[in-house]
Amino acid sequence: MSFTEHYDVAVVGAGHAGCEAAMAAARMGLRTAIITMNLDLIAQMSCNPAIGGIAKGHLVREIDALGGVMGQVADAVGIQFRLLNTSRGPAVWSPRAQCDKALYRVKMREVLEAQPNLHIRQAEAVDLILEEDPHRMDAEGRPLRRALGLKLRDGRQLLAEATIITTGTFLNGLIHCGEERYPAGRSGEPASVLLGEALRRLGLRTTRLKTGTPPRLDGRTIRWEAFEEQPGDADPTPFSFCTTRIVQPQISCHIAWTTPETLRIIRENVGRSAMYSGQIEGVGPRYCPSIEDKIVKFPDKAQHQFFLEPEGLSTHEVYINGMSTSLPMEVQWQMVRSISGLESAEMLRPGYAIEYDSVDATELDRSLQVKCIRGLFLAGQINGTSGYEEAGCQGIMAGINAALQIGGREPFTLDRSEGYTGILIDDLISKGTNEPYRMFTSRAEFRLHLRIDNADRRLTPHARKLGLIDDDTWRAYEQKQQRMRHLQRLVETQKIHAEKLAAIAPELAWSAIAGQTWAQLLRRPEITIDRLLPALREAMVADPVLAPMLDNSPEKLTAIRRNELRAVETEIKFVGYLDQQKRAIQKLKEAETVSIPEWFDYSVISGLSREMQEKLGRVRPVTIGQASRIPGVTPAALSLVHLSIRIQSTRRSGRGMAEASTASILDMTQP
Repeated sequence: MSFTEHYDVAVVGAGHAGCEAAMAAARMGLRTAIITMNLDLIAQMSCNPAIGGIAKGHLVREIDALGGVMGQVADAVGIQFRLLNTSRGPAVWSPRAQCDKALYRVKMREVLEAQPNLHIRQAEAVDLILEEDPHRMDAEGRPLRRALGLKLRDGRQLLAEATIITTGTFLNGLIHCGEERYPAGRSGEPASVLLGEALRRLGLRTTRLKTGTPPRLDGRTIRWEAFEEQPGDADPTPFSFCTTRIVQPQISCHIAWTTPETLRIIRENVGRSAMYSGQIEGVGPRYCPSIEDKIVKFPDKAQHQFFLEPEGLSTHEVYINGMSTSLPMEVQWQMVRSISGLESAEMLRPGYAIEYDSVDATELDRSLQVKCIRGLFLAGQINGTSGYEEAGCQGIMAGINAALQIGGREPFTLDRSEGYTGILIDDLISKGTNEPYRMFTSRAEFRLHLRIDNADRRLTPHARKLGLIDDDTWRAYEQKQQRMRHLQRLVETQKIHAEKLAAIAPELAWSAIAGQTWAQLLRRPEITIDRLLPALREAMVADPVLAPMLDNSPEKLTAIRRNELRAVETEIKFVGYLDQQKRAIQKLKEAETVSIPEWFDYSVISGLSREMQEKLGRVRPVTIGQASRIPGVTPAALSLVHLSIRIQSTRRSGRGMAEASTASILDMTQP
């Protein structure tokens, strides 16, 4: 007789998606189990030991605003913080932190172990326990099923009301290093072969994807003076809205370049790369190419930049960011030593490529549940994404929705106007992906609205309603919003005094702005709120809500307080653009209110091409707005769908059909 454990939620995989999923479900009061093949490698940073970056930093802020833990852990173990894109507008500012790789694992495990309702288990999941309903079929003729839990390799059964699969690169993972290849989930860890085969038997559409990692070097063998130093910010910008200070010592990274000899070695050996020998079947990430990919695709480029990034404070291991490769080990050794400053460098670990199974995300609904298997959710790289941050935001959404489903509540979803998380999920379930998906700010239609500084204002009220944040966190959030409201009211109502103006902007003519408010002055591109701060000091000190922002030093604010000021500045300076985006957001929301019934039949729509029928039938969009974002679906097709919804609804209900009008919906779906 097999040993059986019972939980509400079972999470397979303790990577970045799995940790967020398990924490969310447990915080919402569900008895949750997280299963991993190695307890010592929870939240392992298998590639670059860094969190954040362009657009990725937005995702981490959103995870934090929803009550997730990635941002807090990164702040606790970050050893270099940089706010990126500051030469451009606030819409694209993104925080990034180099983390201590070993400390990140330790800290995340501490967080998981301290969470009530969360049980960590070392085991390998090998199969799903399913219950089939032979009398019910999905839109593609497959029997509808329900996930009841997992079978583990040691013979145990783990029964659960909801199961979340977050296996990363482990599903039938295959590592390539030159001509050598072997099964692995990542270097030194076994692949998940049995579970991979079990998921293939479900009949879900799958694909093979590929990613890679660079060599690691012994920092003691690097001639550091040969490279340009890249220090972090003097005043670090944290990820979490709860972080009050950065505690770890801060270090520098270094910038380096390939040499003509490096390029020669790669060109002469590119045929031995697993990517170019035909050995790899999977599709790699377009936006994070291997070094041999760069050389082949950009033959006219004389040199390529890379970064030397320490992996922690207690190790000499150095990560070569920008030199991902699947060349043979001896070629990697020659390539590294062809660079001035690395002539004597010792390679601790070679780079490699890894290919793995992923599921076509159009198999999922907006809650990240598999459409034909109730109670089964997928999150992370199994859905075709690339990166810790993309995985983490899916994880927290899957954990939330698994908990809501068990409680008989409606799914929690975010649309494209509410967060980068909503954009990522909408892109995946509407379009799928034929390469590892990476988030960019360019994917967002409403970038100025979706900034890092207002992620809490957009999402933390949701987290409070869901039960993901405690009273202290909610109180701190409300106090912050109160401070920002007071500051905005101050600059919008207080008039400028001549003597204060002369002190901060002597180049401005007083007569031209006499009687204006500070907000009117702030709308000038050359005037910043940092510049106004000394002139506003007296009024801020007099306001008991604003006085603590000065920290007894009005000339020097911490990055945390300064970010609050800059959020107010952005709202004032870009008010016209923000109002314009609000109108566009309203149009999007109107399109999203036109729902497409689950029973809707595309195959009977006269005038809809077979291609359109297949695309719409495969994705099964839930609204006209989502249908409009499926590649190749035209406004004319949307018009036919909208009209046919009314016709088919009338036939089902037996009521008279009101006159169909498609003009408004076509207008709503235009950019």
